[in-house]
Amino acid sequence: MSITAERKNALIKEFAQKAGDTGSPEVQIAILTERINNLTEHFKTHAKDNHSRRGLLKLVSQRRSLLDYLKKKEEGRYKTVIEKLGIRR
Repeated sequence: MSITAERKNALIKEFAQKAGDTGSPEVQIAILTERINNLTEHFKTHAKDNHSRRGLLKLVSQRRSLLDYLKKKEEGRYKTVIEKLGIRR
């Protein structure tokens, strides 16, 4: 259900604004999206796993907050991120 270290590093390299950037909203949103997608796949086989479903809702809420922040600060970066990740809005 969690992401591998290699996948996380690949996401950081792809979405980082500069070298060593792990805290920018783009990187955080990309990592959260990967975790959300993994949990969504998990629920296809484990429909009654309500404890993990609560965690999924928390992840979605956290990602939504980061997206709202990014949209408020820089609309162009927001649009780029949702295009790259295929997030509906």
